Amino acid sequence: MKRGLRIAGKILGVLMALLILTYFIFWIKWKIQASSHMDLVGEEAPVLSDNGRQFRDLNKNGKLDVYENKQADIDARIDDLLTQMNLEEKAGALFIHMAVMADGGELNTVPSITNPFSLLLETTPEQVLKKKMNHFNIMMTPSALETARWNNNLQKLAECTRLGIPVTIATDPRHGAGFDAGTSVASNFYSRWPSQLGMGATRDSALVREFGDIARQEYAALGLRLALHPMADLATEPRWARVNGCFSEDAHLAAKLTEAYVLGFQGDSLSSTSVACMTKHFSGGGPQEDGWDAHFASGKGQAYPGSNFDYHVIPFTDGALKAGTAQIMPYYGIPNGQTSEEVGFAFNKEIITGLLRDSLQYKGVICTDWGLVSDMPVKKASAWGVEQLSEKERVKKIFDAGCDMLGGESRPDLIIQLVEEGSVSEARLDESLRRIFRDKFTLGLFDNPYVDTEKLDIVGNSNFVEKGKMAQRKALVLLKNDNDFLPLSSSTKVYVEGMSENLVTAYPQIVTDLSDADVIIKKLQTPSSPPVGDDLLERFIPQGRLDFPEDEKEDILKLISSKPTVTVLKIDRPSVVPDINAASKAVIADFDCEDEIILELIFGKFKPTGKLPIEIPSSMEAVEKQLEDVPYDSQDPLYAFGHGLSY
Repeated sequence: MKRGLRIAGKILGVLMALLILTYFIFWIKWKIQASSHMDLVGEEAPVLSDNGRQFRDLNKNGKLDVYENKQADIDARIDDLLTQMNLEEKAGALFIHMAVMADGGELNTVPSITNPFSLLLETTPEQVLKKKMNHFNIMMTPSALETARWNNNLQKLAECTRLGIPVTIATDPRHGAGFDAGTSVASNFYSRWPSQLGMGATRDSALVREFGDIARQEYAALGLRLALHPMADLATEPRWARVNGCFSEDAHLAAKLTEAYVLGFQGDSLSSTSVACMTKHFSGGGPQEDGWDAHFASGKGQAYPGSNFDYHVIPFTDGALKAGTAQIMPYYGIPNGQTSEEVGFAFNKEIITGLLRDSLQYKGVICTDWGLVSDMPVKKASAWGVEQLSEKERVKKIFDAGCDMLGGESRPDLIIQLVEEGSVSEARLDESLRRIFRDKFTLGLFDNPYVDTEKLDIVGNSNFVEKGKMAQRKALVLLKNDNDFLPLSSSTKVYVEGMSENLVTAYPQIVTDLSDADVIIKKLQTPSSPPVGDDLLERFIPQGRLDFPEDEKEDILKLISSKPTVTVLKIDRPSVVPDINAASKAVIADFDCEDEIILELIFGKFKPTGKLPIEIPSSMEAVEKQLEDVPYDSQDPLYAFGHGLSY
């Protein structure tokens, strides 16, 4: 036995030594690459004066060029910039990809085992200096100060390129409860708000616009100038993984709130104080066939059994486009039976050019969703309908369809090849670049992309935090309240499961022993199915079933039947819970609200006013029979669209 342990220990030691040696070899390689990339760093842009007007000499030629002149017409500035750009610079500006922040707001120059994302992505100098990219989606941000420092460090690096083209920093939603792989990333130093679906529960467009304005101020203070949201999709398919990112399954409610959201971020028109919105996912990503998400091959088809394609366009025509959204992102899926060619939205010329450009007269930037061309470490390329095409051919098809920018990609080499071989003209690139640079110039990035690291108090200030809490209170929906069971009296002892352990300080009524409790408060997460594919990302995206497995349901019912229970349903997607609902004295629908806010409702510190933005189905059979593209159509829903009680 001891001999076996010694052998195992030696094997483990050898493996550890090999692992350390391998990392050391890679580290040396990374350091050499980092040094070669930093050799590409040019001069900083001096601030010069021309007839009493100061300007940033971005191309370092000692004179005021038109594109450097903030007084010049934007079209003239764009024309001048394009004439000075070479093909490599043009190709790089057509991509937006993820970026990683190193500790302290430093740039990611060498991958680190302490930051796994840095091992999956190219370093920032490689992206900016070698590939000439100037659009990035930032991932984890530890603090406001580090984020602001990172912006300034990144902008300084971009300033040292040949033409000094500034970076546009984009972000997924950051004002919610937590991290949703591939769709949102919470940062606890911002004000905290309900999910987009929760905003739908408020029915309050003024509140949604106020949120947009507050988020705009918090983003802009840190240098984040492009919001990869809102979602204008409709939650007509309850199994879809992204239901909680929608406003509603009702097109007209979604349109009203989408308009308010964009106006909050951008203002009445895009300006130097705006955060641009990239509204998604045209022409509506909600009607996923059988509910499977289109990131993956299992969900590459969108279904329209109710012939309701046009209904899903309403939040764009009456919401995003009406508000003047700066940018739009199509989704991954194939709109089955809607166009002559069965290909994904971003490859589909009838959708992008025929509908969005020509019919709806959209003039802004169209950017693809992430990873349509190349395989990523976390998922295969979502090249639905064009799987047989090479990466280069996929890029050509995307540009032929009418898109301007490729998301989640860093392959300017493919565009360079297409131009050099004559498959795509440089004039076609310029067409897209004009739209892209119009936003950069309008946002004021060419004039001053830096932020003041001494003026970050606006981020997460007490007023914004309280506004977010008020929104959370308005978002909660009281679904059931047998015999006015709620609100509980302040003396009621409660046993809590599924909520934060830090509530005891604010609520001494919480007991740790079930036998001491008068009432149980049980918070439930939405059930889901195991992944059906082998993509890593799919393991982190809940989809599929909405009902609890029998053994899990039995345990829940055993607990909540032992004492009077308030059941809280966290609505990422609508759970199927008829038995649990029947056994509960009260039921609350939670849309990513803080647990303390939920307890405020339970103990009567405010009156609930929220109304369901989606229906809660009564069975999986009803879910499976409903039509993916039709709103509130499941048979005998447990709670109908618009349901909501008060005290």
